[in-house]
Amino acid sequence: MADWRLTAEDRLEIQELYARYAWGIDLADTDLALSTFTQDAWFDHLWQGRVQGHEAIRKNLESLWYDRQSWWYGRQHMMNHFIMDEREDGKVDCRCFFQILQFNVEYRNNFVFGIGTRCDVIRRDTDGKWRFEQLHVNAWTEMKEVPWQGEIVMKGKGGAPAALEAKAAS
Repeated sequence: MADWRLTAEDRLEIQELYARYAWGIDLADTDLALSTFTQDAWFDHLWQGRVQGHEAIRKNLESLWYDRQSWWYGRQHMMNHFIMDEREDGKVDCRCFFQILQFNVEYRNNFVFGIGTRCDVIRRDTDGKWRFEQLHVNAWTEMKEVPWQGEIVMKGKGGAPAALEAKAAS
C-alpha cells in the first residue's frame, strides 16, 4: 500500500481527465484528446493494438475518426464506477467501466455500441496535471473478456456449460 493518499480534489481532477478524453475523442478534437496523455503515453486499443507517444496516438485516433467515420460520428464514451489505487511510485492505477453510445447516421437512431472495462495508469505530468501514462481498453466482445470473478454456471448457446465454451473460444 502506498504511503500517500489521493485527495478529493485529485479524484475529481482524474474524473475530469476521463471527461476531457471522451470529449476529445468523441468530437474529433485532436488537441483536447492528446492533452490527456503524457508525451510518452501508451495507448492500447482493441482494434489497433498498442502504440506509444503523441504522434502514434494521433494516427490511431485519426484512423478511427476518418477511416470509418460513420462508425465514429455521434459516439459518446462514458466511463464510470472508478476505483483509484495509489502506487508507491506516485502514480495511480485506475479501473472503471465504460459504455459507448452511438448515433447511427443512416437510421437516425441510437444504440449501445459496446461496453467493457478500462485499466489505466495515471500520473502527474511536469505541469502538475493528471494525465494518462497508459490507457488500456478491454472491450467485452467475448465471454473471456469479462473479468468475472465468480464461477460460471450458466449454459452457453451450444448447451455446454458456458465456462467450457468460453475456454474453448480462447
